[in-house]
Amino acid sequence: MDYAKDVLVSTDWVAEHRQDPNIRLIEVNEDILLYDTGHIPGAVKLDWQTDLWHPVERDFIGAGEVQALLGRLGIREGDQIVLYGDKSNWWASYAYWFLSYSGVGNLKIMNGGRQKWAAEGRELTTDAPSVTPSQYPALTRDDSLRAYRDEVRAHLEGVQAGKNALVDVRSADEFSGKVTHMPNYPQEGVLRGGHIPGARNIPWAKATNEDGTFKSADELKALYEGEGVTPDKDVIAYCRIAERSSHSWFVLRELLGYPKVRNYDGSWTEWGNAVGMPIEKTYTEE
Repeated sequence: MDYAKDVLVSTDWVAEHRQDPNIRLIEVNEDILLYDTGHIPGAVKLDWQTDLWHPVERDFIGAGEVQALLGRLGIREGDQIVLYGDKSNWWASYAYWFLSYSGVGNLKIMNGGRQKWAAEGRELTTDAPSVTPSQYPALTRDDSLRAYRDEVRAHLEGVQAGKNALVDVRSADEFSGKVTHMPNYPQEGVLRGGHIPGARNIPWAKATNEDGTFKSADELKALYEGEGVTPDKDVIAYCRIAERSSHSWFVLRELLGYPKVRNYDGSWTEWGNAVGMPIEKTYTEE
């Protein structure tokens, strides 16, 4: 079984094509300082927090600001955008989802990300790339890719009826309510631990190999269908702040071709703090 869409490129492909005039590399890391220690020659940096998030509201920048951002990065209409980053491309996947939601096309991810590129001993540079600002065309948001809190609440009835699916991609301890963040991170940002009722726990990293690449389509199909997350269902994925769930959204929608997959970007930091939202918690103190 092949992937549903042609949305991945290999490190070999990037090495061969990175200097092509219509290929634009964008590095997106959890560690926003990592780019400055060395990046693929020609790649520009995207800071997921300062570049994509509204400076005051708990929301994203607008479509016009995305247009300006792409222009500042020198991206032109028709350019092939190749995203990559650290930690198996989780923040690169977040950028892929956000740009898709913003109406940007011609997106691919370098399979294996920065991890695989570096492990293969390929060239990294600290030199800043030469960028010629462009005028990127106006964008129209695709709201079918994003879920809001009240939509998730309404979604639960269909989950109970077996028509919808809800995928919690966090760790098992976060899902149970034992912790409220990933291991080795400050346990802060949310008042309640647990998960949204009816969610299936399929941690995002189960979709990747040790080298950071995505597992085969057959392996991914078995992973999700084994938990009842099938392509006939309306699927919503969530995590804590939506970067891990963007990775799972990419797997389900782009690699497996599920027709209706949304990312709940409010995720657990919104749901776990919201008044009146139901939760389930399976962890109990011994």
